[in-house]
Amino acid sequence: MSAKPIREFDAKLVLAYWLPRSPSLSGGKPEADLATPFVFPDAQVAQIAWDEATNTITPDNQLPQWVFTSKLVAKPDQLIKRRGKAGLLALNKSWDEAKQWIVEKAGKPVKVEKTTGVITNFIVEPFLPHPSHTEFYICITSAREGDTILFTHEGGVDIGDVDAKALKLDIPVGAAFPPRKAVASSLLTHVKDPKKVETLIDFITRLYAVYVDLHFAYLEINPLICLDAVGNEEPTIQFLDMAAKLDQTAESICGPKWAIARDTTAPVQINGTAKPSGKVIGADRGPPMVWPAPFGRQLTKEEAYIQKLDGSTGASLKLTVLNPEGRVWTMVAGGGASVVYSDAIAAHGFAHELANYGEYSGAPTEGQTYEYAKTIIDLITRGTPRPEGKILIIGGGIANFTNVAATFKGIIRALKEYKAGLIAHNVKIFVRRGGPNYQEGLKAMRLLGESLGVPIKVYGPDTHITEIVPLALGVKSTRKSGAVRTAPQSAPASPPPDVKAVEPSAQDSVGSIHADGERTQPDDHIVRFHTEAAPKRPSYRPFDATTRSLVYGLQPRAIQGMLDFDYSCGRETPSVAAMIYPFGGHHIQKFYWGTKETLLPVYTSVEEAIKKHPEADVVVNFASSRSVYSSTLDILKYSNQIKSIAIIAEGVPERHAREILHLAMGKGVLIIGPATVGGIKAGCFKIGNSGGMMDNIIASKLYRAGSVGYVSKSGGMSNELNNILSLVTNGTYEGIAIGGDRYPGSTFIDHLMRYEKDPDCKMLVLLGEVGGIEEYRVIDAVKKGLIKKPIVAWAIGTCAKMFTTEVQFGHAGSMANSDLETADAKNSAMKAAGFIVPDTFEDLPDVLRETYDALVARGTIKPKPEREPPVIPMDYKWAQELGLIRKPAAFISTISDERGQELLYAGMRISDVFKDDIGVGGVVSLLWFKRRLPPWATKFIEMVLMLTADHGPAVSGAMNTIVASRAGKDLISSLASGLLTIGSRFGGALDEAASMFSQARDTGLTPREFVDESRKANKLISGIGHKIKSVNNPDLRVELVKEYVRKNFPSHSLLDYALAVEKVTTAKKDTLILNVDGCIAVCFVDLLRDSGAFTSEEADEYIKIGTLNGLFVLGRSIGFIGHHLDQKRLRAPLYRHPADDIFINMADISQPRVLGKVQN
Repeated sequence: MSAKPIREFDAKLVLAYWLPRSPSLSGGKPEADLATPFVFPDAQVAQIAWDEATNTITPDNQLPQWVFTSKLVAKPDQLIKRRGKAGLLALNKSWDEAKQWIVEKAGKPVKVEKTTGVITNFIVEPFLPHPSHTEFYICITSAREGDTILFTHEGGVDIGDVDAKALKLDIPVGAAFPPRKAVASSLLTHVKDPKKVETLIDFITRLYAVYVDLHFAYLEINPLICLDAVGNEEPTIQFLDMAAKLDQTAESICGPKWAIARDTTAPVQINGTAKPSGKVIGADRGPPMVWPAPFGRQLTKEEAYIQKLDGSTGASLKLTVLNPEGRVWTMVAGGGASVVYSDAIAAHGFAHELANYGEYSGAPTEGQTYEYAKTIIDLITRGTPRPEGKILIIGGGIANFTNVAATFKGIIRALKEYKAGLIAHNVKIFVRRGGPNYQEGLKAMRLLGESLGVPIKVYGPDTHITEIVPLALGVKSTRKSGAVRTAPQSAPASPPPDVKAVEPSAQDSVGSIHADGERTQPDDHIVRFHTEAAPKRPSYRPFDATTRSLVYGLQPRAIQGMLDFDYSCGRETPSVAAMIYPFGGHHIQKFYWGTKETLLPVYTSVEEAIKKHPEADVVVNFASSRSVYSSTLDILKYSNQIKSIAIIAEGVPERHAREILHLAMGKGVLIIGPATVGGIKAGCFKIGNSGGMMDNIIASKLYRAGSVGYVSKSGGMSNELNNILSLVTNGTYEGIAIGGDRYPGSTFIDHLMRYEKDPDCKMLVLLGEVGGIEEYRVIDAVKKGLIKKPIVAWAIGTCAKMFTTEVQFGHAGSMANSDLETADAKNSAMKAAGFIVPDTFEDLPDVLRETYDALVARGTIKPKPEREPPVIPMDYKWAQELGLIRKPAAFISTISDERGQELLYAGMRISDVFKDDIGVGGVVSLLWFKRRLPPWATKFIEMVLMLTADHGPAVSGAMNTIVASRAGKDLISSLASGLLTIGSRFGGALDEAASMFSQARDTGLTPREFVDESRKANKLISGIGHKIKSVNNPDLRVELVKEYVRKNFPSHSLLDYALAVEKVTTAKKDTLILNVDGCIAVCFVDLLRDSGAFTSEEADEYIKIGTLNGLFVLGRSIGFIGHHLDQKRLRAPLYRHPADDIFINMADISQPRVLGKVQN
């Protein structure tokens, strides 16, 4: 939802903070709006919260001091209207009295009008005595056309009918704020005090400046107090009761501004620097805005969790628990579809049993779907089982781009996890879905039902979207015609003829050179197209088979879908001319055109793309919600060429959306969106992902034109309409999803009027919904005779009247703010105006069929013979995802996996790695040996890493690292330079030592025989000998290793053997000791062979493949990095070795050498 109400406490803080700070309406300093010495009102407000866990309220030591010294007003702060009339107002109280009143109300259920809820939040502020003539009323509201300021000179509890008595000042979108005289003449004619008039003008001007700057969507102050002037002073303004809504989608713009206004703690300055206060550090200078639930709808733990999950993903996840004891639960994909299912359940008389409302959409990941499904299934399986059991409807429309099977994987995981609970509660599951890979998804669900022991009924797109509802509820369907027939499968066919592509001729052995300098090779699979300027089209037909578009953003999947659609329609040229991507350089991207390929350029600016492609008159804008405003304004500069823009992004701030639509209207540019999947002109042009993937396009016959034009808010329901129309009529002529936001760029009437003028469109369909008044514009057009073609219509959201609390449906604009905006009122009004309106959405296919058949009978529609579309080869990646093909993996990895919810090391979750505190040695054991080793073994690994970390700067590896670092090389280069010295002479003796000692002992050689044989073979024993250390000057590193091994290893036979060899060698020379490399090597062999974690074959293999050298490399890297950092820290200059330390011996000139002759 975009426009969201906030607490009065927050509204007053935001307003008081920004009244003196927001830029003036002319863009200058705030003082520019003022004509008097205006005194800005303070916000002395305190928030009192009730803690359910402790049954206590906010303690006194957390309240401001003025609370204890002032007379107070106390009231609930939970979006409750008319608190005074409900007896929820304490006036002129001391803190003790107010506190007692709050304690009596806190945590208690209270009924306000028809809604019952528990009061948990209160606002306390100073009591302001004032005469009644100082009370005024002001309200600012926003609508599609602009903002309206309402003002009355009488405010307070008994204000009465505001709409009837308030004076109004309209500020159209894009218009400047009116001058002071206009404000006075429009709003303040009943205010007689000249000083008050000037003060009120100042306040209204600044109030509207804050309204615009902070992206308010609604702001009401009643009463607004304007106290009389005292002496030569000016009148002063105070605001008592306040109600406000902010545009939540503007959080990326205004979040920091909202947050700083909510920060009630002043930072402590120390030497000009703000000292941290010790509180939790957030993203902004203050706590983020809080979006409270409607009164009577306290967020449950589960709802709060899904809300948090929704905020952390680009997908949409919504959950409202209506009745936790209800029998009927839903898990529906798509904002529009979720409303349709709730409508159907309510229409069959089960609204009292409907347990929840919610939806998931926007291609959530398997993990996100799992969390969403798990939350709902956990709620279903709580409490005492009901004898009649429960019902879970897993429904949805036909997806445009979501992989149905992938999302079902998450749901299947959750169902398996709650198998026992589902059986205990006798849950019956009904599934209906369509879209990409739906066959595999439904198959997986069907197989799950066979193994789970829970009844699961599965239906596809050949079943009407809500037809599973009566089946699930066990009631009779209202459908007249019974089951919907299945669309016939398309047969293979040849590609479209007469494609104007440049093909090489047979005699061109090398390839012909074209006028533009390009060469076409005979075996070239790249198809190139000759394009011409776009032909003139009538205004009612913005898209046809020659339409060329620019796509803003890198969207290869959507573009490939558009080109596949073009090819299936038999278009001569692709509908996409180029892409615009400001964040990358100019380049070319390849796409498929049937079985061949074509190239599309990518530009960095709109200007360049427009100049290079004069034939393109449509832009499909995939920019994000944060950048779509600026990018669309940039595109609108070229309205002489661009005539249509589709804005796909969701979450576009309402003020930005309004500015775009009004600017476009003035320039004669059609805007579709925002928050839309786009639209489709059957047989001609497809916007982005509209219509779904090719299997759905073929099944819905969108590759050729039908006779029915429709307009809908929902993208998912648009696909559903395509499907229905293909089954009960000759199909879609054109379909547009205008988007579910409050201010779509074009509305129902804009497109229906186009269809009315288009002679090829014979029948109209309108799918509206609860909220807004756009359906009434169509009703007026029908009444005035502007629309004469038959129009079948339905407004979804009829279930809203049956909910006891306010429920925000999937789309931002789908909430009724008056009786006029309810779905029932709209359906009744449309029926009265002569629309063809079914009794329920379930009956829509029957009504469409009857209307179509009547038009055929009258000869208005003349069905044409079906044509077979060309076969579009499936993309390799998609075929692989569907499991239709297989390919050997290029790599095999068996040690880690990051693809799931959590990183795995050899099957161990990363969270368990820290939970069990296995340390670095444990991680090495998992990633090197694919198993957990005992603690004594992992501790030994860590000991080795510490012992081998460094051996001073003089060793070759450290010296190389130092030289490279001093040469200005980066850390990686310096480290690599040092590591490359590791080998048999430096550090790499571990593997060889392990092999030599193991082989000697395994072949039965005594230590003396081993030494003698090595001497006879003129072979040094790896791991024996040291340049400095000796028997009398032992290496303490070796002593530490020996001590640890003897104390902790279950067996150390090879170490004992090596020490016996040492006795033989040191008898000859006292420096021929077992060095640290040899000691580590033999001890590690003891670990591998005697820990019980490895077979003898595995132990030998790990020795052969370099594991021991890996320990040295890993440990010594620590030291090498240290040397690099040390040199950088010392800023050591380039190293040059002294010449006197190098013996230079030039070869004698008499030696033979090859002489080369210089050629002139």
